[in-house]
Amino acid sequence: MIVAIHQPQFMPWLGYFDKMDQADCFVLLDNVQYKKNEWQNRNRIKGPQGPQWLTVPVQFKFPALITAVGINGSAPWRRKQLQALKTNYAKAPHWPLYEEFIAQFYGREWGELAAVNKASVEWLRGALGIDTPLRIASEMELNEEPTQRLIDICKAVGADAYLAGVDGKKYMDLDRFAAAGLRIVVQEYEHPTYPQLYGEFVSHLSALDLLYNCGPESGEIVRSGRKN
Repeated sequence: MIVAIHQPQFMPWLGYFDKMDQADCFVLLDNVQYKKNEWQNRNRIKGPQGPQWLTVPVQFKFPALITAVGINGSAPWRRKQLQALKTNYAKAPHWPLYEEFIAQFYGREWGELAAVNKASVEWLRGALGIDTPLRIASEMELNEEPTQRLIDICKAVGADAYLAGVDGKKYMDLDRFAAAGLRIVVQEYEHPTYPQLYGEFVSHLSALDLLYNCGPESGEIVRSGRKN
């Protein structure tokens, strides 16, 4: 059984879901430190002028676990993001397929970043036709030391293999995983191209861009980037 473990991101990119699709279980690592200016509270879409950020305004006291990061409810981020999606994708081939969810998602009051990210990951997983079950790390009894935490998660879900990213493997203590009876599988992924609005192709956007442009074929396009 292969497990993949990753921080909950906001509207993640294609490679995030390829890793999920390769795994038998995907664990949202929400009980680690929140990192500013990464992908935990923002992602990109594409407009006529190029990539645009969708950012969730957060409030927290450093250092904070992802589970302790709140959302700044005074900022009109939901209205602005919904308008940005409508402006840039209303003429995309598959906008109508996902319009209802987007309206519901941005029509809801959100208080915690972890909840927003979990909802976005769950919906995108379903829209891409991925059925890998999700688990939440903060619901498990885990050691706080980073390597042991990963090993504990693997054991908690009954995995015998850990799916790591190419870069992640460089920083792992492989001997400790081997001693725990866990083999390492490395995700090798090359970003696929697909039909896109607004000229030259831009990679590493939110999976929303793929869905709006390619609809039901999106899951197979995600998998087409897999090299192993």
